[in-house]
Amino acid sequence: MTSSNFRSWPLFLVLGVISMPLVIMYVYLFVDTVTDTTAGSLIPDRFTLHHWRFLWEEPETGRVSIWTVTLNTFIFAICTTLINVSASVTAGYALSRLNMPFKRFFLGGILTLHAFPTITLIISIFLILQMIGLYNTLIGVILVKTALELPFGIWIMKGFFDNVPWEIEMAGLQDGASRFTVWWKLVLPQVQPGVAALAVFVFLSAWSEFILPQVLAPSGSAQVLSTYLSNLIFDDIKPDFNMFKSVGVFYALPVIVVYLIFNKQLMNIYGGGTKG
Repeated sequence: MTSSNFRSWPLFLVLGVISMPLVIMYVYLFVDTVTDTTAGSLIPDRFTLHHWRFLWEEPETGRVSIWTVTLNTFIFAICTTLINVSASVTAGYALSRLNMPFKRFFLGGILTLHAFPTITLIISIFLILQMIGLYNTLIGVILVKTALELPFGIWIMKGFFDNVPWEIEMAGLQDGASRFTVWWKLVLPQVQPGVAALAVFVFLSAWSEFILPQVLAPSGSAQVLSTYLSNLIFDDIKPDFNMFKSVGVFYALPVIVVYLIFNKQLMNIYGGGTKG
């Protein structure tokens, strides 16, 4: 293993050189959030936490507290993840194991729905939410985001269930267990990597969503961090770009933490399941 890594050092060197501008950019981004620079100078000359004042100061008139917006974002991402994963594991199992009528037609419809970009559906979604009274609410955005992510989740989970051997399920049924018990205690543990990967993927997708909250829930009470960050620039006559960078770092921190903890599970989404 050591000799193999040693032989790969030219590749690591090239990748390091290519990645260096990106690393430098992120370092400067963070440095700008905790320093001030004299006009005309490129080197920061004093440390300050003034650009992070949005964490403890009362918000300006007409602006929502960053903690309210952060709570909205967590609610949006977590609810979308829970609903999507719950529906995907049940629908994926049904499509994989049950002899359903029009199964191929349904699977084709799932792929077709996943192929539609969000922006092409936004006007019809906007009109529907207005008709049912869920426009400008966090619940409406959660339902729409869940519906748009669901085809991908169902397709992914079907692939994982397809790779679970039938013998595991048949053994449970022959021992007298119900279909639900077999699914819950025997089949579902076999696809835990897929469930974890799907949950992480949907959470990150919901956390970074901008178009849907911006169009379907523009008011302050339903605002999320992505729209808060955008409004921070557009609402000010003389925007504070250093504070804008600080809010951006604050917005990115949960994503970085989730990725560092669950990066292996996220890679499993392309693995197609495990052999039992």
